[in-house]
Amino acid sequence: MQGTRVAPLVGIVGCLFVVVGLAVPYGFETAPGTTVGLYYGSGAVTPLVAGAFALLTVIVLAAGREERTDPQLAAGVGLALGFFATLVVAVWALTVPQDVAAGLSTSSVAKQHRWILVAVTLVVPAASTWWARSLGVL
Repeated sequence: MQGTRVAPLVGIVGCLFVVVGLAVPYGFETAPGTTVGLYYGSGAVTPLVAGAFALLTVIVLAAGREERTDPQLAAGVGLALGFFATLVVAVWALTVPQDVAAGLSTSSVAKQHRWILVAVTLVVPAASTWWARSLGVL
């Protein structure tokens, strides 16, 4: 019973961390000639799509947690959206050129930002899987 209330909350918090993680580079001091737009636009796909998926997932998980929609459906949709958000961020992280990522800032956190974002994004499908298992769907 505990997983049916806590798991979607963990997913919601994970989604909010994804959105905050996407906003973090705007706070870095950028090196001359390097902008956050170039950083996010230089990969195969922009990770801002994952931010849209995360915001949509917040709505789905919250509606399922409060039983305004079928919790089993919400867990499945949260799992799918979380998987696609993770896929988008992973493809972007693998395809963004190293010199663009390193040129964003001299901070070591900035240089590892894309990998930290991939790890944070994994929380969403993990929490949705946990919720689906606690509901007996998986």
